[in-house]
Amino acid sequence: MIRRTKLTFDAQRWKAEEALAREGVSIMVCAGTGCIAGGAMAVYETLHRLCKEKGLPVSVSLSEHADDAVHLKKTGCHGFCEIGPLVNISPMNVIYTHVKPEDCEEIIEKTIKGGKVIQRLLFEEDGKKYKARDDIPFYLKQQRLILRECGLSNCEDIWEYIAKGGYSAFEKALFEMTDEQICMEVISSGLRGRGGGGFPTGKKWDSVRRQDSPVKYIVCNGDEGDPGAFMDEGIMEGNPHSILEGMMIAAIAVGAGSGYIYVRAEYPLAVDRLQKAIDQARDVGLLGENILGTEFSFDIRINRGAGAFVCGEGSALTASIEGNRGMPRTKPPRTVEKGLWAKPTVLNNVETFANIPYIINEGANAYRAIGNATSPGTKAFALAGNIRHTGLIEVPMGTTLREIIFDIGGGIKDGKKFKAVQIGGPSGGCLTEEHLDLPLDYDSLKHVGAIMGSGGLVVMDEDTCMAEVARFFMKFTQKESCGKCIPCREGTKRMLEALERIVGNEGSEEDIELLEELSDTISHTALCGLGQSACKPVQSTLRYFREDYERHVRDKFCPLCNGKPKVLQIDPEKCKGCSLCARNCPVEAITGEVKKPFVIDTEKCIRCNACVRNCKFGAIREV
Repeated sequence: MIRRTKLTFDAQRWKAEEALAREGVSIMVCAGTGCIAGGAMAVYETLHRLCKEKGLPVSVSLSEHADDAVHLKKTGCHGFCEIGPLVNISPMNVIYTHVKPEDCEEIIEKTIKGGKVIQRLLFEEDGKKYKARDDIPFYLKQQRLILRECGLSNCEDIWEYIAKGGYSAFEKALFEMTDEQICMEVISSGLRGRGGGGFPTGKKWDSVRRQDSPVKYIVCNGDEGDPGAFMDEGIMEGNPHSILEGMMIAAIAVGAGSGYIYVRAEYPLAVDRLQKAIDQARDVGLLGENILGTEFSFDIRINRGAGAFVCGEGSALTASIEGNRGMPRTKPPRTVEKGLWAKPTVLNNVETFANIPYIINEGANAYRAIGNATSPGTKAFALAGNIRHTGLIEVPMGTTLREIIFDIGGGIKDGKKFKAVQIGGPSGGCLTEEHLDLPLDYDSLKHVGAIMGSGGLVVMDEDTCMAEVARFFMKFTQKESCGKCIPCREGTKRMLEALERIVGNEGSEEDIELLEELSDTISHTALCGLGQSACKPVQSTLRYFREDYERHVRDKFCPLCNGKPKVLQIDPEKCKGCSLCARNCPVEAITGEVKKPFVIDTEKCIRCNACVRNCKFGAIREV
């Protein structure tokens, strides 16, 4: 580790800024998980090899800068994953889509050497081609604050982060602000925790700052477990130093000496990028003892989660870091009083920490100018489901669902009609067409019985059965219940059983009433946030789409789940004419003579399956 004072570090920053300013051609290959899955690393390696073969000097980091070099960079996720692998080239400001290794020679010859745009590699929509990334409709209504460098910077190079202003907020907090001033700036910004609850971040920090304890901790929650959510993953992979910087500023504010990042083990690339960032920060003297020649000492380590969804809850997460089973505990005391190892702890999620450098550098008023009065700033969302364009987006708080789904997402696939959007993952609720102009912020969502959650948005079209959606999310939640409290352990199991009966066309009105009763009980009595919000998908779908449930219960058939209606038919070869089926049919839909094959009138049949259960010869089947 190099021990640097502020003076020597500032000299290194100036050197990095000069090198960045002299950069010529940069080829930026998206190295987010989505593009890597599509073959991005083969594209990167092919570009690297071809440049060398053609005598073009190649630089892969700012510390290797040479004025005549082609700067080849691995970047974070652009968000528009479905058109990857993506290659962005500057200063031409051109982005190529669906790039393959066999395209690389043409890119070098025509674009890098010749300055020409390859039209066939541009994104095209509705007959129009787009050269620059930010002109593509997917990006027009976004405001990328925490994701601004994802896709545009080398995500594995600390000096490029520093050259673009990185760690200047940390320096400002360390040398120009008191702990109280930092907390007050964050309070004034109105930043609310992006992990789901929306608690004011600055107030949490200030509570920890006021605790009389010589030992305090900073914990970053990267245990993103919601199905279809990948916001934190995108930040950890594409802008890891922003998370470290936010945690370091929090440590100054509250007087903490150690930090932990808890990352789900299913994010190996995020773990790798974060570890590289931590190692680089240590190497340049930004983590460790007596940072930049001061008395401030702080270090960060990574803990991998074992895949338990409940460990996204604060007390379960800290228990897991301690080596215990990840289970929530009763409160109070809160984490700010007794968190990790029973010491005062700041616990925020990845996106929350990533906002901090902007707030400290630009000020609370600049941050409040984004979003709306009660929920300032931006919010990252993972857009998935029956929508034309899926991916990772970032928009100002207060943006409407209509803007996200139809302007950014391009509307519903295949010309179908919008039906609902699930927001906030398994613990969230479903919003309908009547909510399309609802501003997405914490208070507006709470008013309609939904929550922001971490930011998953799953869009559903007219062919989706909402009873089946509720069953899917309840199955996930019930499986992930830690089992500590009876309401969640037993209540969600009973709810899942009722939902499976309903979706299996064997439910009753009593099952619907049971769902309503249990939803209310569990919401008010479960131990932690997971259990308390586990019923929201059921509550919201019953509220807005009760007919989907009643179709299963009343008609014993759902065209959205079961496709074309099947009818029951008696096989005349197997029927012995015993008449048991006719005698047990409640609607007299079966007729015939004893010792001759019976016949089912499909118009009268209500599909109660009484005939199937009573036939001893297996003569009745679906057709």
